[in-house]
Amino acid sequence: MADYRLETSWRPIEGGFGRLNFTLFNLSSEPLSGFLLAYTSETRVADKHVCDGGSLKRQVAHFHEVRPPEGLSVPPGGHWQFTVEGLTREPKHVTSGVKSAYLTLGDGRHLPVGFGDLLLEGRNGGAAPPLLPPGRAEEPYSLLPWPLALGLKAGELPVVLYPAERTRPEAVKTLSLVLSLHQRLYPAENVPFSLCAAEGGRAIRFVTESSIAAFAYELRFTAHEIVLSSADAAGLHYGLISLAQLMHGARTDREHFRFPSFGTIADQPRYNWRGCHLDVARQFYSVADVLRLLDILAWNKLNIFHWHLTDDEAWRLEIKTYPQLTETGARRGPDEALVPQLGDGAETRSGHYAQEDVRRIVAHAASLHIEVVPEIDIPGHSTATLLSLTGLVDGQEAPDSYRAVQGYPNNALNPAVEFTYEFLGKVFDEMVTLFPGEYFHIGGDEVASGAWLSSPLCTALMEREKIAGTAELQSYFLKRIKTMLSERGKKLAGWNEVSHGGGVDRDGTLLMAWEKPAVGIELAQQGYDVVMTPGQAYYLDMAQAEAWSEPGASWAGHAPPEHTYAYEAEGELPDALREKMLGVQACIWTENFLSRAYFNRLVFPRLPAVAEAAWTPLERKDWDRFAAIVRMWPVL
Repeated sequence: MADYRLETSWRPIEGGFGRLNFTLFNLSSEPLSGFLLAYTSETRVADKHVCDGGSLKRQVAHFHEVRPPEGLSVPPGGHWQFTVEGLTREPKHVTSGVKSAYLTLGDGRHLPVGFGDLLLEGRNGGAAPPLLPPGRAEEPYSLLPWPLALGLKAGELPVVLYPAERTRPEAVKTLSLVLSLHQRLYPAENVPFSLCAAEGGRAIRFVTESSIAAFAYELRFTAHEIVLSSADAAGLHYGLISLAQLMHGARTDREHFRFPSFGTIADQPRYNWRGCHLDVARQFYSVADVLRLLDILAWNKLNIFHWHLTDDEAWRLEIKTYPQLTETGARRGPDEALVPQLGDGAETRSGHYAQEDVRRIVAHAASLHIEVVPEIDIPGHSTATLLSLTGLVDGQEAPDSYRAVQGYPNNALNPAVEFTYEFLGKVFDEMVTLFPGEYFHIGGDEVASGAWLSSPLCTALMEREKIAGTAELQSYFLKRIKTMLSERGKKLAGWNEVSHGGGVDRDGTLLMAWEKPAVGIELAQQGYDVVMTPGQAYYLDMAQAEAWSEPGASWAGHAPPEHTYAYEAEGELPDALREKMLGVQACIWTENFLSRAYFNRLVFPRLPAVAEAAWTPLERKDWDRFAAIVRMWPVL
């Protein structure tokens, strides 16, 4: 138990974003004096603020360090209280408060401080509604995403499914891979498949049928066998996952779900891009966690893993040419170059993926028909990079001459520093050996208004190239990056701001519309390929209800699972532009995910909801059926 505890509350006030009240309790047996209190919170203190009972000594983005009044001594059992007015935004949810806290004593020691929820004063926080109804499955088959066409009659549950005699080795191997997937996801459940014939089981006969579309499959159930037809390995894989799902539901909930005895399933995905993004910069996830998430994506028939490997808070990918990127940029702590953020306390936290880790993850994804799209977020969101390699900084640029929306000063790679391109070229050279997929994601989002304008090197570049302003500077930078990627056989993917300032060549460029749905239509009209990932529906860190007690972020409002499920990404997209929309993607931003419990509460069941939107046509979706099935689905 910590010897110190910090309690916080927030009260709305007229004409501002309210008042935060902090109370530090000394639960130790010694008086506390000569200390600093540090805490991290997404509810940031603004430059213009009033701190009563203390003073803000230092702030870096979400990190705040507060000095008590001169000579203050907190006796054992006593407390120190201070308030802050002048915030950058109004807190909306219980998780808008403190995410970590510690004390720094006069001798340099750092001591942990316990903390609780952000309490609400002077207002009713509302009641959180149920997020998932009991559900109702009129057709008793547990398939998620729901297939394109289905006509089945229920029968007896077989003991196990097995390959028919003389099944070709590739089909047996795929069956074994899906069997292993099921065992990893449901280790306490009986297996759905056996490689050997078994009494009481049913045989699967595999047929290669060239007339079936790519990624599609057909299942035909007869009295004696199940016929699985497909044209390619992916279709075979998805068909076997459907059989495993049918077995799982019929065993898990025998009252509501059955296994088919007769009939057919004809199925294929609605979109080719069915993605899930994971931010590992804000919170680090172990190799085992990433492998588990890939298994969950495969079970939900998602086929893209967008791996957000760098941000202001950390650089997570080993680059052998520049070991400083992970030696410095993957460590946050009180005595590190990167100060604590978003849940970091008195102890240094670190984590990165060695290249061997990456190869293992990419190979595992490939075995599940998932492509890994790595993201190196540039030119903004680069604090960890710039602190690791100081040669990337224009030394003549005034510090704190601009700030990103998250509060980081001067956090963008400088387009006029030639070392920037040498550095990124060597990073890309190593990444090409690790990631065989089609796309590299380069971020391109949230470069601060006014970035680089006080850099003498950029001023000279703008005069030389006839460039005006930050957006055109970013376009200049990203055009060079696109050329570098093309030389290495890769296509550029990025967030929707890549289109700003003139954007980049549309050919071979994929942009993700995140700010609002209308942005995706605008990008398609400009000629870009588009993936829809709007924060209002597909950002899985958003709170799921308006109530104060619900955890999560709030900038895009709140997104109940039913809203995420029902959301139609195509929206008002004209028919003529449909071919520009490649698909949809869920995004897991991890600022709020301080525990596995929070991760699972926010990500599920919304991730399977996006998966069904990515696979199942609108007219085949059914919220009540989804709710009945998804409660049996795996979580991290």
